[in-house]
Amino acid sequence: MKTIDSIPTSKIQRASKLIQTGAKVGVNYLKYYGDKITKSEKEAKESLNKNNAADIYDSLKQLKGSALKVAQMLSMDKNILPRAYVEKFSLAQFSVPPLSAPLVNKTFKNYFGKQPNQIFDTFNATSINAASIGQVHQATKDGKKLAVKIQYPGVAESISSDLALVKPIAIKMFNIKGKDSDKYFKEVEDKLIEETNYINEVKQSMEMAEACQNIPNLIFPKYYPEWSSEKIITMDWMTGEHLSEFTAHNTDAEKSNILGQTLWDFYMFQMHNLRKVHADPHPGNFLITKDTKLVALDFGCIKEVPNDFYVPYFELAKKENLNNPEFFQSKLYELEILRKEDTKEEIEFFTEMFHELLSLFARPFHVEEFDFSDEEFFGQIADLGERYSKNTELRNMNGNRGSKHFIYINRTFFGLYNLMHDLKATNVKINNFIQY
Repeated sequence: MKTIDSIPTSKIQRASKLIQTGAKVGVNYLKYYGDKITKSEKEAKESLNKNNAADIYDSLKQLKGSALKVAQMLSMDKNILPRAYVEKFSLAQFSVPPLSAPLVNKTFKNYFGKQPNQIFDTFNATSINAASIGQVHQATKDGKKLAVKIQYPGVAESISSDLALVKPIAIKMFNIKGKDSDKYFKEVEDKLIEETNYINEVKQSMEMAEACQNIPNLIFPKYYPEWSSEKIITMDWMTGEHLSEFTAHNTDAEKSNILGQTLWDFYMFQMHNLRKVHADPHPGNFLITKDTKLVALDFGCIKEVPNDFYVPYFELAKKENLNNPEFFQSKLYELEILRKEDTKEEIEFFTEMFHELLSLFARPFHVEEFDFSDEEFFGQIADLGERYSKNTELRNMNGNRGSKHFIYINRTFFGLYNLMHDLKATNVKINNFIQY
C-alpha cells in the first residue's frame, strides 16, 4: 500500500483539501446530469454515488483524524448513506494509507524522545494496520511480541476545526437540527479529544480489562505504560481476524452463538455494572482468535453513563412502561425528548415517534433469549429509519431531541446490534451478564 509522507495539519491546509474535494464532487454532478441522457436514473445515481464516495474518501484518508473518524462512524450506519458510501467509508476502519517510515521515525522522536529501535529490540517501520487516528506497528521487547500504536501528527490539534469542516456530515449522521445543537457537537468534540489522549486510553484499557476479566471467552491485550506516552501506546500483539473478516466466511453457527453471547455479555456488563461503556463498537475493534475467543481492542472512547440518564433510559426499555402512556411520557421529559415549551402537536408527534422507535429497539430486552440473525427485525429497523428520514413533518419541527448522552449511547447500541447481526448470533441470553 502506498504510504503518506505528510499530513495537512493547519486549518487552512485541511480546509483547502476539502474545498478541492468539493470541486471534484461538483464535476461528478455535471457528469451525472450528462449520464441521465444516456442512462437510467438508477444507473446514473449509482455512478454519481460511487464517484462521490471515492473522491470524498480519498480526501478524508489523507486528512486522517476526526474527519476520517466521522467516515468510520458513518460506515456503521447502513441506513443513512447509499451503499457506495458505506462500502468505501468502511475502509476507514482498518484500511487507510499509512505514514511513511521517515515520518514514523520523526513522530516517534517528537513524542517519545527516541527512535523506535532505541526502545524496542525490533521494530517494523512498515505499518500493519492504519486507521483514522493512528496506525499500528509490530515490535518485540524482551521476547514479547508487541503492537505499537502511533498517533498521526496534528490529529489532536485539528479536532475543533475538522468538526467545523465536516459539520454537515455530522448533522446528517446524528440527525441534528435547529439552533440549539451546540451541546451535541460539544459531546462529539469532547469524545474525539478523549480518543487522542493515549495516556488516558492506556489507563481506561487496563481498568476495563481488570473489571471484565471474569467474562468467559473474552480476552484483552496487556498494556505497557512504561513503553507508552501521549502519542504512543504499546500493548501485546493479539493474533486473530477482524470480526468482519470472520463473519465473511464463517458458517459455524455454534461459533457465532458463542461469540455473540460473549459480545452481548461484555456490553451489558459494562452498561449495567460499570455504568461506562466501550462506545466505538465497529468490526475493526474486535478480533476473533482461532480458538473462538473474542479480543476487545481500543478503549479510547469510553462513554460514562450518569445515573440520571441510565435510570429513565432503561425504564423505557421495559414492556410494561411502554404500555403505560402517562409513565412513558414522564420519562420522555426526563430524557429531554419532550420539552415544557412544546406545542400539543410536537408532544403528540414525538411521543408517538419515540414509542414506535423504542418498542422496536427494546424488543431484545422483552425476552429471555433473542435471535439477532432475524432479518425481519433488522428490516423493520431499516424501514423505520428510512420512513422517518423522509418524514416532512419531522423536518419542519425542531428535531433536536434528547439528552446529549443519547449520541454515544445510541451509537453504542446501534453498533452492537449490527455486530450481533453480522455474527448471526441466535438464542442470545439477554440477562446472562448478571452472573459476572
